[in-house]
Amino acid sequence: MFNKLTLKNIGSPSLKTYLAILALSASLVYAFASADTAASPAPVDLGSASSFAVLAGSGITNTGTTNISGTAGGDMGSHPTQAFTESEANPVITTGTKYKEAEEIVAVAKSALEAAYLDAAGRSPETTIATELGGATLTPAVYSTAAGTMGLTGILTLDGEGDPDAVFIFKMASTLITASASKIVFINEAQACNVFWQVGSSATFATNSIFAGHVLALTSITANTGATFEGQLLARNGAVTLDSNTIVNDLCVETVTETATSSPAPDPAPETTTTSPTSTTSPETATASPAPAPATEAEAVGPVPAPKNTEEAKALAPVTETETGGTLPRTDNSWILTFIVGIALLALGSSYLVLRRRRI
Repeated sequence: MFNKLTLKNIGSPSLKTYLAILALSASLVYAFASADTAASPAPVDLGSASSFAVLAGSGITNTGTTNISGTAGGDMGSHPTQAFTESEANPVITTGTKYKEAEEIVAVAKSALEAAYLDAAGRSPETTIATELGGATLTPAVYSTAAGTMGLTGILTLDGEGDPDAVFIFKMASTLITASASKIVFINEAQACNVFWQVGSSATFATNSIFAGHVLALTSITANTGATFEGQLLARNGAVTLDSNTIVNDLCVETVTETATSSPAPDPAPETTTTSPTSTTSPETATASPAPAPATEAEAVGPVPAPKNTEEAKALAPVTETETGGTLPRTDNSWILTFIVGIALLALGSSYLVLRRRRI
């Protein structure tokens, strides 16, 4: 009676426990798999504004010598106000085009900038971070602050986590201000071309600061003496003020997986032997016959006997080696196998208890 009662009480709860653990395991597997496969945000499409290193709404002013270049483009323009202030003593040297007149291409670029700004401003979900970015190491995501402003003193590190397409979007309702000599550094394949700054009012960069990314400001952008940029300075409504700056507007660097295959060595060219005819007048001029070619390894050893069985045939089969480059597949999901094995053991144990109870 005691055994029957014990097994009766244990059997059903064990089955319920098994089902509960199964549901919990499935939830954990889903949660971990979702976290493992989470992707970074999609990049902001800049459209026809991509080739503009500097784009403004109410004019561009430059002091000192400013250098602009980049594989994406070094164009400069302003719309609807076409003001462009520079001089021989304060030139802007660019690999792109300076649009100083009212041209359609600048108007189209401004429309693309407005669309990109709204796209960045509407991105979610947002991760809230501290207003001060200096000293932080951030991974791909959409970031914002409770105060609606961001500042950079010191170093901000952006970690691509091994993904060259990793995207970082920073959203602020108000200002972006950097301190002198502040800078942004990239690790683990992160790239400046995939960083976007949506600024709700104006952006100000202090002297000799090193900044990176596409700056999309609603109002104005001021780059103080010696500030350098890897990206774009794009102001929707206000002016862009430059002072002895360097701006490099580069495209993203694409990673190419190289595949190398070993090719068989080319067959040696056949040797041609010419036998001169033997002279009939002088036996001393007779041409000696060429020495016979050395026997190949196969000829020296003799014919290889046919394999006696399948295993021997596999052993004698030629092997083709292939060397491929690229990234090794990820092997960090072994915990899934652990879950599966655990669930299988729980199922077997529960089935055993149920069968024991039925027999009793």
